[in-house]
Amino acid sequence: MGVALSVTAFPVLARILAEIKLLNCDLGRIAMSAAIVNDMCSWILLALSIAITDTKASPLSSLYVLLSGVVFVLICFFVVRPIMWWVSRQIREGETAKDSHVCLILAGVLLASIITDAIGIHSFFGSFVYGLIIPNGPLSIALIEKLEDFITGLLLPLFFAISGLRTNIAKLNDFITVGLLVLVFALASVGKIAGTLLVAAFCNMPFREGLALGFLMNTRGLIEMIILNIGRDKEVLDDESFATMVLVSVTLTALVTPIVTNVYRSSRLRVGYKRRNLQLAKPDSELRLLVCVHTPRNIPSIISLLDISNPTKRAPIFTYALHLVELTSRASNMLIVHNYAGINKTLSSASTSATALSPHIFTPFETYEQQVGGVSVQQMTTVSPYSTMHEDVCNLAEDRHVSLIVLPFHKQQTVDGSMEPINPSIKSLNENILASAPCSVAIFVDRGLSASTARLTTARYVAVLFFGGPDDREALSFASRLVGNVNVSLTVVRFILAEGQDSVCAWSSSSAPDQIAISIDEIVYQRALDDECLHEFLIRTRGNNSISYTEKVVQNSEEAVGAIQNMESMHEFYIVGRGYKENSGSTLTETLKQWTECPELGPIGDMLVSSDFSRVVSVLVVQQYVPDGPPVIPTPAPAGFGRE
Repeated sequence: MGVALSVTAFPVLARILAEIKLLNCDLGRIAMSAAIVNDMCSWILLALSIAITDTKASPLSSLYVLLSGVVFVLICFFVVRPIMWWVSRQIREGETAKDSHVCLILAGVLLASIITDAIGIHSFFGSFVYGLIIPNGPLSIALIEKLEDFITGLLLPLFFAISGLRTNIAKLNDFITVGLLVLVFALASVGKIAGTLLVAAFCNMPFREGLALGFLMNTRGLIEMIILNIGRDKEVLDDESFATMVLVSVTLTALVTPIVTNVYRSSRLRVGYKRRNLQLAKPDSELRLLVCVHTPRNIPSIISLLDISNPTKRAPIFTYALHLVELTSRASNMLIVHNYAGINKTLSSASTSATALSPHIFTPFETYEQQVGGVSVQQMTTVSPYSTMHEDVCNLAEDRHVSLIVLPFHKQQTVDGSMEPINPSIKSLNENILASAPCSVAIFVDRGLSASTARLTTARYVAVLFFGGPDDREALSFASRLVGNVNVSLTVVRFILAEGQDSVCAWSSSSAPDQIAISIDEIVYQRALDDECLHEFLIRTRGNNSISYTEKVVQNSEEAVGAIQNMESMHEFYIVGRGYKENSGSTLTETLKQWTECPELGPIGDMLVSSDFSRVVSVLVVQQYVPDGPPVIPTPAPAGFGRE
């Protein structure tokens, strides 16, 4: 009973942490690490308890069981494990394990179970030890892919169904005995919580986090059901005790999620940090990026964007590379998070196809970090359903004080240059992040920038299309980091509405459906902010021959689109503001919103990646994080901008 009361179920805990979005935080990582150690110790204690609880055996027989179990473990680790390593090394990189290898391992599992059962230890222990000696790699991946659905879809439900059938509630007649069992169970749980709080206090962990960790350690699952069933078979537990323990375990596990949610999540305050957008940070200061990766195809795009951003030791770029994995019903995906969260090493756990992709996801980042100075990359993985994945991304960005989240576009370029969707869920994910991000967000559409990086192209021609508004100012702030790159030629084009057209555009935007009226005061206020931002940029880049600034006066949005179409064809990379939210763009772009196919790109970004645009270019669409609170109108910037 002591083993059953002390156990923590790792798979159930992983699922709970994923559902309440704590898998990537410090509390989640501590809980997962503690659960793995607890799970390991539980199997060892189970073997010991079975050996010493046989009432029909003499003390010498118990000693024989213990020594035989130790010999079995030593043989598995020092004889069988090297053989498994040799078999794993016979599988070449990129190949899958043969069916003969899988059959050999399954035969070994059966043999190990028979041996431990003959020794006097339960057959479960032999299977568990044999599983520990299987090396990570193609062999373990093949095993999981072939067996996981069968085990989790058939055998595991059958085991719980049999346990439920063996739970006879009608046997709960002696309320004194039931009350004593419940009291023992409650005291054991309280003791575990108290012990966790003491360790948390010693490690200077906040009280609420320690309390939440204590409740998480009381999660029960498969291994406790195994222990209770063994206790019933060994006649250590009668039917009444067995039913009581099962019901209390299920009840306590069901209460863990709401209790932890109320104790920890409700007390989680918004982390205060100033650099939530690029405009608030200096161009020569540290930049914290959170880049999201779905597939290995996103890697060259992200690396090319980092490379063009001019990382130096004076202005370093600290990057969090977040591998986004969809949460499915397969429990093995949970191991990806535990092995990768906060660790910038190659994956050490074998899992499904997502696991197999992880070394290909993170190895290029490690190589780039070693080759280029000024870049630090920390690799992480989140496992979550797409419907709530944006919460994980936003929480991680806030916890790491990120200034910009970079998202890959939900479409990819084909051979003929057109764009085809990858996964419709990625589009919804990007939209959710744009709506709830605690910092600025950028969507990167790579249509050749990474290819030019692979060709070691020296000259890079970048254009910033500035219409006005907070998103365009954020785009200009990102472009300011490119100034120090000697291989970048930057062109900033500001589009200005001709005098006398402000009121016309404001009236037309308010009269059109699904458009929001823009007051003249707001236009004047935003223009003052634009003038100040551009003035600072021109002062900072004065004397730099690789930077050119142009102002174009247009009568309407049609003239602006025509001017963009007529720009020089040498520009391969465009940086634009999204300008899609209320009062976040220029009156010039208001009439273009109704023709936008991808709202997450904004009207200008959508036009640049559409098939109607005359050239194939890469685009970075930026949305600025605007803090709540009354705006402060800045002092107008001095005049001095020449118009061309």
